[in-house]
Amino acid sequence: MTTIPSEIPPGFAAYGRSPDFFSDNLPAKLQSAHSTKAGTWGLLHVLEGVVHFRLAPPHQGERIVRAGNTVVIEAEVPHRVEFLEPGRMFVEFYRLADANQ
Repeated sequence: MTTIPSEIPPGFAAYGRSPDFFSDNLPAKLQSAHSTKAGTWGLLHVLEGVVHFRLAPPHQGERIVRAGNTVVIEAEVPHRVEFLEPGRMFVEFYRLADANQ
């Protein structure tokens, strides 16, 4: 059973980010179960509002993430997000620092 990690693993470095998503344009794909590709971790940044982040079965875990806070997204673990209060968020993507660019 997977739970939500508290930090990105050592040796990983940021390499990109999503556009900002707002409560009124959050893609349906992000609101249903989806995952990052192999080797890619994420860090969801909530800039405004409140987001509900939860793992999809069979994994268990959920977090209420408020403006100014983040939540770690483990590589290949299905999850979904939804805004509980209007706001803005983005995801920063991480991979092993020595991975092929």
